[in-house]
Amino acid sequence: MKLFVVPTPIGNLEDMTFRAINVLKDVDLILAEDTRTSGFLLKHFDIKTPMQSHHKFNEHKSVDSVVQRIKNGQTIALISDAGTPAISDPGFLVVRQCVENGIDVECLPGATAFVPALVASGLPNDRFCFEGFLPQKKGRQTKFNELATEKRTMIFYESPFRLVKTLNQLSEVMGLERKASVSREISKFFEETKRGTLQELAQYFTENNPKGEIVIIVAGFEE
Repeated sequence: MKLFVVPTPIGNLEDMTFRAINVLKDVDLILAEDTRTSGFLLKHFDIKTPMQSHHKFNEHKSVDSVVQRIKNGQTIALISDAGTPAISDPGFLVVRQCVENGIDVECLPGATAFVPALVASGLPNDRFCFEGFLPQKKGRQTKFNELATEKRTMIFYESPFRLVKTLNQLSEVMGLERKASVSREISKFFEETKRGTLQELAQYFTENNPKGEIVIIVAGFEE
């Protein structure tokens, strides 16, 4: 009678932990963001546990049935396509509902993109704030203005298609010389981290079309 939140590799399958494999083999059901994507992972590790789709478009409808199944004695694992569920991925709703219903929730440690990007950036990591994906339209400029004087190192997730636009907008608000880094394809074959000022990074990725999942790290404001 438990919900396991299980991180999955963000790139290299060898980042999967032994414990995560054993949990996924032992539970009664796996909730997967995309059963096709997770199907490859499960096949690779010979995990034959049944899967059920659980993503941002259906989680509001399915969360009650998930809670009921656990109350009826099942043990369920939640995974996303890559990384730790609920970190810019579906998962928060079912975790909250389980907690509110007195159900034990256990989150395994494991892969998440922003930690290696933060450490590899060379920017201060004793204090930082994770902002995830910025608003695409409404509230975007307001968010930039709010963060202009944030003193902690800032972490953003971004699409490769919006990377240059976001770097330019950040430099407009925070200054061309603000230090930053961009990591992409973390734990994959073409992993890359570029460091420099916001202006330098915008110029680099204008000339070198970025691909893959992106993490932007921006230095905090200094008086």
